[in-house]
Amino acid sequence: MPLFPSSSSINTAFTAPSSKKTENFWIRAPAESKGGIKLYSTDYYLACTLGGILACGPTHSAVTPLDLVKCRRQVNPTLYTGNFQAWKSIIAAEGFGGIWTGLGATLVGYSFQGAGKYGFYELFKKQYADIVGEETAHNYRTSLYLAASASAEVIADVLLCPWEAIKVRTQTTIPPFASSVFDGYKKITAAEGVAGLYKGLTPLWARQVPYTMVKFASFERTVEAIYNMLPKEKSEYSMLTQTGVSFLGGYIAGVFCAVVSHPADVMVSKINAEKQPGESVGAAVGRIYGKIGFAGLWNGLPVRIVMVGTLTGLQWLLYDSFKAVVGLPTTGSKK
Repeated sequence: MPLFPSSSSINTAFTAPSSKKTENFWIRAPAESKGGIKLYSTDYYLACTLGGILACGPTHSAVTPLDLVKCRRQVNPTLYTGNFQAWKSIIAAEGFGGIWTGLGATLVGYSFQGAGKYGFYELFKKQYADIVGEETAHNYRTSLYLAASASAEVIADVLLCPWEAIKVRTQTTIPPFASSVFDGYKKITAAEGVAGLYKGLTPLWARQVPYTMVKFASFERTVEAIYNMLPKEKSEYSMLTQTGVSFLGGYIAGVFCAVVSHPADVMVSKINAEKQPGESVGAAVGRIYGKIGFAGLWNGLPVRIVMVGTLTGLQWLLYDSFKAVVGLPTTGSKK
C-alpha cells in the first residue's frame, strides 16, 4: 500500500512505527478514503485539484478591494494615504463597483492557480516520498514539503500568469485599462500578442515559488506543532476543531509568506504596469529598482500581511473542509 503523510486514514502524517528504533513519519494508508475515493488514484488527485480551486478562487476574489489598493500603492505610494481613504476615493470616482476592479481576472486566475498548486503538491509529495523512501522522507520532511510545493507552484504560475497580467494592468491604471477580464485579454493580445500575457512570468515565479514553499512547509510543520501541544490525538477532536487547527496554522503560515514574497510582489505590479515595449525583464527590474530603491520594495507590506494571513488561513480551512466532506483526512497529526 502507498505511503504518504497527508492522505492516510485518521492519524495522518506523524505517527510512530511498529518498530521502536525510529519515530516514523509515514503510515500505511487504506486503499480507500471514507468517501470511497481510492487514495493516490486519478479521482483522489482530481478531488485535491477541485479543493484547490475552491480554496483559492473565492478567497482571492473576496479580498479584491484590499488587493486593488495594495497594487495601486505599490505603483504610486503617494496615491492614497490609507485603505479607507482609498476606498472612499475610488467609490467617489468610479462607483461602488470600482473597489472590485480586477475581480474577474482574480477569480479565473487564482482558480487555475489553486488547481495546479494543491493538485500537483499532493502528487509531487507522494512521488518524491516514494523516490527517497520512507525513513528519508520522515527525517527530511520539511525539505520534502519545500520541493513538492516549489514544483507545483512552477506549474501553477504558468496557469495564473495571463490572468495576473490582466488583473494588475486593470487595477493599476486609472481609469481601469479594461472593463472585464475578456476585454483585458483582447486588448493585451491585440497590442503585444500572447507573449504580452507572460511578460511577468519570471517575477511571478520569484514571488510565488518562495511564497508557496513557505506556505506549505510552514503550514505542515505548524499544524504538527499544534497537535503536539494538544492533549488528545487528532482523531479524538471534532471535524470543526480539526479545521480550526487548519485555519490557525494557515494564518501563521500566511504571515511568513507575506514577508518572504513581498519584494517580488511589488516588482510584479511594477513590471506589469511600467515595462516598456521591447524592454527585457532584467532591464525593467533594474530600471524600476533604480527608481524605487530597497525601501520601495516594501511598500504596502502591512496591508499584505493582513490580506495574505487571512487568505492563507481561509484557504487551508476551505481545502481541509472540502477534503473532510468528500471523506479524505484533514492535514496533520501528532508527530
